[in-house]
Amino acid sequence: MRLYKLMLLTIVLVLAGCSTSNGKKEPTTMNEQMIQAAERGEIAVLKKLIKDGADMNAKDSRGRTPVMAATHRNQVESVKVLIEAGADINERDDRSDNPFLYAGAEGLLDILKLTIDAGADPTLSNRYGGTALIPAAERGHLAVMEELLKRSKVNVNHVNNLGWTALLEAVVLGSGGETHQRAVQLLVDYGADVNIPDKDGVTSLAHAKKRGYKEIEAILVKAGAR
Repeated sequence: MRLYKLMLLTIVLVLAGCSTSNGKKEPTTMNEQMIQAAERGEIAVLKKLIKDGADMNAKDSRGRTPVMAATHRNQVESVKVLIEAGADINERDDRSDNPFLYAGAEGLLDILKLTIDAGADPTLSNRYGGTALIPAAERGHLAVMEELLKRSKVNVNHVNNLGWTALLEAVVLGSGGETHQRAVQLLVDYGADVNIPDKDGVTSLAHAKKRGYKEIEAILVKAGAR
């Protein structure tokens, strides 16, 4: 009887481990395989799954499509293959991100370029109600900012749910250093309204003065800030 119980326990443990080799559930459907292949940059597998009819816009438990999963890992070639095959780049995940918005926020320039070329909607907003430009300005992703301002129709004066424009975020959440000075100048050069205040009526100029950001203060005053 004891031997029988040990054998039974062994069978249960083996069966429990069959679905995983590393603690993670293995993909069981073509759609799951597609998301995993996109995320890992397995291009040959990805192309075969597309050819075999896997759903390019299927979602995982986080609401991510294959192209969004690829974006999270900065898998540029995966994103390119999926876009060329017709993936919906505007579809947002459970955090209201899509490849365009995420690439803007994280500074993923190559993916951002692909999404702009594919006609990404620049009016869609993230979970904070902001465009791709706002977090890019906050984080000083200068090349991304320039790409957005030059090649997309993103609204430079869009106000997010916090009451901040890209300019306000660059000042309020930026370091005041050279990178954010250049970010502010770039926004000004592309038509940012320097006198839009935050929810409390405080302007970018007032925020710059409070923080002692002399160089940014000078840029704003030259642009007509009051």
